[in-house]
Amino acid sequence: MDPHDEPGAPGPRPVSPLEQALHAARALVLADLVAREVAEADVVSLVEESVAHRRWWVEQWPDGAGFLPGLVAQDVQDALLERHGRWPLCPVCSSGDPHALDVEPELGPDPHWVCHKAGVRVAAVGTLGGATPS
Repeated sequence: MDPHDEPGAPGPRPVSPLEQALHAARALVLADLVAREVAEADVVSLVEESVAHRRWWVEQWPDGAGFLPGLVAQDVQDALLERHGRWPLCPVCSSGDPHALDVEPELGPDPHWVCHKAGVRVAAVGTLGGATPS
């Protein structure tokens, strides 16, 4: 008999809602990085750095948990700009200089990648793989 099956035995600790929100934000941003084929080890490290930083932030302001996907996406976008260049590039505009999408709202729930040049929402954060402008 497994000792964890005994009544009163310690089982796995439940994951807190804040940790769940952090894991979800990480997964969404990683999905976008994979979709745009830039999920190299050094880039994934940028996601981990952002999640670690945002863990402290959301512990101070738990009501902001819904804002984590957009914040982590912006953190990674900013870090990539400094180290690798613009990301994610706009898939909508085929002419002119390549430009990156922006996250909107900057601080709010339900963040989307938006092309300000064309004035369209391209995809929700985490869904760049199936991006079609709306």
